[in-house]
Amino acid sequence: MNKEKVTIQDIADALGISRNTASKALNGRSEIPEETRNKVIKKAIELKYKQFSYLESDQLLSKNSGNIALLTANLPNTSHFGSTLISGLEKRISAEGYNLSFHIIREVDQASLSLPNNFDVSNVDGIICIEMFNPAYSEMITSLGVPTIFIDCASTVSYPEFKADILLMENQHSVYQLTRKLIASGYNSFGFIGDYNHCLSFNERWLGFNRALSEAGIPLDLGQCIVDDDRLFFSRPTWLEERLNEMQELPSAFICANDFIAVSFMKALKNKNISVPQDVAICGFDNGPESMIVEPHLTTVHIYSNEMGVKAAEMLLSRISDPEQPYQVSHIFTKPLVRESTAGIG
Repeated sequence: MNKEKVTIQDIADALGISRNTASKALNGRSEIPEETRNKVIKKAIELKYKQFSYLESDQLLSKNSGNIALLTANLPNTSHFGSTLISGLEKRISAEGYNLSFHIIREVDQASLSLPNNFDVSNVDGIICIEMFNPAYSEMITSLGVPTIFIDCASTVSYPEFKADILLMENQHSVYQLTRKLIASGYNSFGFIGDYNHCLSFNERWLGFNRALSEAGIPLDLGQCIVDDDRLFFSRPTWLEERLNEMQELPSAFICANDFIAVSFMKALKNKNISVPQDVAICGFDNGPESMIVEPHLTTVHIYSNEMGVKAAEMLLSRISDPEQPYQVSHIFTKPLVRESTAGIG
């Protein structure tokens, strides 16, 4: 299709269905039949719609070989590191004869500890969990007896008791390094923006931030942090600005849990005529597309997403081959990227 931007309407028109049906299928709504959902996802891949543009295999939903199920509470969009990760993952498992099926876990499923209607555990060789941070639901998945890997997980996970492999990007040391660079450049007060209990990766970033402050003898002032429940960050457009208004004094720099939060916070600062980096420095995490679109360009941490996808596939394939091996917790290195939102650091 020779269109600059594919829409849900294009997918619906190509299949002769309504836009509403196509949208519900892509969002995993239970009232949409499995056959229809599969057709919509295959057409989305064919037309390179948003996050599906990263997927190239026509065998994604075929039934002629082994099946690996991807469970997610939030299907990653094009700016999320998970989109590129899924591409690397899918290519690696398809090379071994496995197909990848998507299953979106709704809030009602998590609350009732129920598997989605289209999930047949007897037809699944392995499970990959992305954006699955509900501890009780995660424990339920690991009790199924199916080889499973979590790409990031709940912040409360206790490794010896958690019966699944875990893959994370390296979080703590990269944030520690960035914070240390800021301190060495003369920044002397710091705030953290993000819910450090949202997931394990956020928690590790929080630990790296605090480690750098502790080593430098800089006290943590929670009055200069916004660490509320993650859901509040999306509650209303002005929420961050309202929290910013409550701060009696700004620190010299903010470390944000990810780029989305950093960019949103930069907008809140701009609305108050607070300049970045002249008045306050900002760091993010992910190196998403928005980090190079926002002005000034955002200091962040690059995640090797495609390589994480390949590694996740290899860990799961190894677990399928040898289910009794010790569980693994692996980190893939990340790379701090210094840009214009932090003045004077190298």
